[in-house]
Amino acid sequence: MLCQNCGQRPATTHIKQLVNGQLTEAHLCAHCAQKQGYGGILGDWGGFGSLLGGLLGEAPAQQVKRCPGCGASFGEISQSGQLGCAQCYQTFRAQLLPVIQRVHGAARHRGKSPGGSALRVADRHTQLAASPRQRELSPVEEKRRQLKEAVEAQNFEQAAVLRDEIKEMEKHG
Repeated sequence: MLCQNCGQRPATTHIKQLVNGQLTEAHLCAHCAQKQGYGGILGDWGGFGSLLGGLLGEAPAQQVKRCPGCGASFGEISQSGQLGCAQCYQTFRAQLLPVIQRVHGAARHRGKSPGGSALRVADRHTQLAASPRQRELSPVEEKRRQLKEAVEAQNFEQAAVLRDEIKEMEKHG
């Protein structure tokens, strides 16, 4: 079976995910799996390669990249599942993007943001309540205000009476 991502190499990594109750399967080659954040079984064991190299008389030649802010390595972050600090996002960006993409389905936030419409509505109501009214309400506007209060209080009988009164006032005036 060929890799579903590149279509060139044989698939050696088989991934099953349950997302929103739907099972999805992916068959990837080792190269594409690594690019998408799926390490091989030996890669997940951290020190196995170093142990094997030590037994064979070879010293590990690679230097572990660490975050300048907190000193965490990507391996430590992978094991704990938590970033050490905000600077880790920039330091390990290349390794984190495929993981974020895999977990969330996108690497860009598309949800709600703080300071959205709820805060603007609350601020407007606060300003209206705090500022004195500039003019008196007409009798129809006063009835509409009462109607709104009756509906909010779920007093639908009173709301029906007020609705009928508003219709009569609008007919005659």
